[in-house]
Amino acid sequence: MTRLEHLREDASPVSVSQAGLIRLNGPARAISLDVLRVNSLQTGAYVSHFRGRGMEFDESRPYQPGDDPRSIDWRVTARSTTAYTKLFREERERPVLVVVDLRANMHFATRGCFKSVNASRAAALLSWAAHHRGDRLGGLIFGETTHRELKPRLGRQAALRFLHELVGHPDWENRERQPDSDDEAPMTQAMSSLRRVARPGSLVVILSDFLGFSRAAQSYLSSVARHNEVLAVFLNDPLERRLPPPGRYRLVSRDDELAIDTAAKAARENYQKAFLQRRQDLEAFCQRYGAHLMPLSTEDDPVSALQAALGRRTH
Repeated sequence: MTRLEHLREDASPVSVSQAGLIRLNGPARAISLDVLRVNSLQTGAYVSHFRGRGMEFDESRPYQPGDDPRSIDWRVTARSTTAYTKLFREERERPVLVVVDLRANMHFATRGCFKSVNASRAAALLSWAAHHRGDRLGGLIFGETTHRELKPRLGRQAALRFLHELVGHPDWENRERQPDSDDEAPMTQAMSSLRRVARPGSLVVILSDFLGFSRAAQSYLSSVARHNEVLAVFLNDPLERRLPPPGRYRLVSRDDELAIDTAAKAARENYQKAFLQRRQDLEAFCQRYGAHLMPLSTEDDPVSALQAALGRRTH
């Protein structure tokens, strides 16, 4: 299915609708939340089972050749003349927390759709995938002015509740950062809240461009990553990665326009270096704390990107 077919009835590049996000329920059935196959920014492809997949004790049975000796049930074995092995089953209803950044810097794109739009569509896909997996869904949605927390719940209503809060968030209308606002405060507050609400063994997905990812925010998220599986979805636009060829260009927003001049070679190089440094810093953080990093451009189809990164369900 092509990107156009996924989004034919919700093709706005600057906003999302609840109906459009609900329609992603179908494509989300093919997205797996069990195994990561993420092409990181530098380290290449790797496969990792989620730390968040817990195991619950099911029963004990007599030990059989080939059983892992570490699974011997010593209490039962001590009361019997035969060795017994513990059997486990996969823990169901794992908490999945989806964190969506709707700050002013996310309402931007020169190609494709706004970073906030692609982040929201990816969040909807993850929400539906968690529902189909039987996991409990919650999350955080934050912007310049409003921060909303949703405790993990089970079932279709949890996904619908998340989408309703996402579409109705006030920062879709508040797309301008105030001149005296703190660039780092909303991200830091969100990571602080995440550390407070994330239960050990959860899957945590953060969809953001990670601007203003302060030392304090990094400290909070590193605490989360120690006990949970963390996937950082790094939203970006082609213009952020590299300035266009030398010339004068006009950027237009809903309420304003800006002219940029890219003639100076040094300015273009410094601009590109700044983005590369931000990307490398985020990658270094993820490598240090065992988080997974997935880039998502404003040009990308979130359905295809998530299926490629997380794998496809086979049943």
